[in-house]
Amino acid sequence: MVDPQQGFSTRAIHAGQEPDPTTGAVVPPIYAVSTYKQDGVGGLRGGYEYSRSANPTRTALEECLAALEGGVRGMAFASGLAATDTLLRTIASPGDHVLIPGDAYGGTYRLFARIHARWGLEYTPVALGDLDAVRAAMRPTTTLIWCETPTNPLLGIADIAALAEVAHDAGARLAVDNTFASPYLQQPLALGADIVMHSTTKYLGGHSDVVGGALVVADAALGEELAYHQNAIGGVAGPFDAWLVLRGIKTLAVRMERHCANAAALVDLLTSHRNVTHVFYPGLPEHPGHEIAAKQMRDFGGMISFRVVGGESDALAVCERAKLFTLGESLGGVESLIEHPGKMTHASVAGSALEVPSDLVRLSVGIEDVEDLLTDLRCALG
Repeated sequence: MVDPQQGFSTRAIHAGQEPDPTTGAVVPPIYAVSTYKQDGVGGLRGGYEYSRSANPTRTALEECLAALEGGVRGMAFASGLAATDTLLRTIASPGDHVLIPGDAYGGTYRLFARIHARWGLEYTPVALGDLDAVRAAMRPTTTLIWCETPTNPLLGIADIAALAEVAHDAGARLAVDNTFASPYLQQPLALGADIVMHSTTKYLGGHSDVVGGALVVADAALGEELAYHQNAIGGVAGPFDAWLVLRGIKTLAVRMERHCANAAALVDLLTSHRNVTHVFYPGLPEHPGHEIAAKQMRDFGGMISFRVVGGESDALAVCERAKLFTLGESLGGVESLIEHPGKMTHASVAGSALEVPSDLVRLSVGIEDVEDLLTDLRCALG
């Protein structure tokens, strides 16, 4: 058993991953199995009957996730949106109200606005960094504050502890999408959040070779409710996907340190470049929320957004001129990515209150040699 007081990397490598008792294998096997032999009717071996309900490889990942986030239960899903959808179906009902970030991830906005709104769930976008605005937006029917910090793509920062207090005073819950920070940089449950969500596709997997999602909770009863809905809805992580995320998690700490160091160097270039009008990065002292980020994060992450001189056409040109930065959606992999949020990851918010600037470029900074990244970015900026 892993001691919860052990260091992050120790838990990342060992939590839920004891050597196989039969063979001594130090890596959990991929249990590519759908059903399990029962020792008599209802006599389950280790609690396994059918792999939608539970699978040993997925169990290993779920235990590891819970250990990293300091929660009592973790659940692994087929994607981050599958995790979010299951959460909403568990704790929200038609007529309930949810607060979402004023610059939420486009896919999350689409889930609220195009799917759950059709079934009577109401939502209000609000700048979660403005606590007065948050309090003003709360309603008697508000059951959830959905928080991203940092946000995608404008890297907005919200005070998790303060939001938890606002939510709990109103009888609501706080869920934090911790994808941009990863559990290495930020642990929302320790700050008062009720639920943490991850797209494990991103930093937890870390190698752009798997799609997955996760929920981790601080309350066992809520964990039971979510697990029931996870099984009933069925959007679970497959065993190979769970195994890939587990493999990625083992190196999360060392990868995040390199992501952060490389990003800081690129921010220095961007803030002094004549073709850049604004840089969004919580490590900058002038960034709104910098002090809060410094308080609740270990470091400032590997994501950067910036606006360019010349509008949308120049932003698109920057994306096209980059060579080492791969033009692509997603983030958090070992390779650096560049994208135009307005036409790619956030196209779904066009025309809404969450529409992003057309001259915005987003970088997911990888772990390549930083001088090569700096050279490529200089060329891309022109």
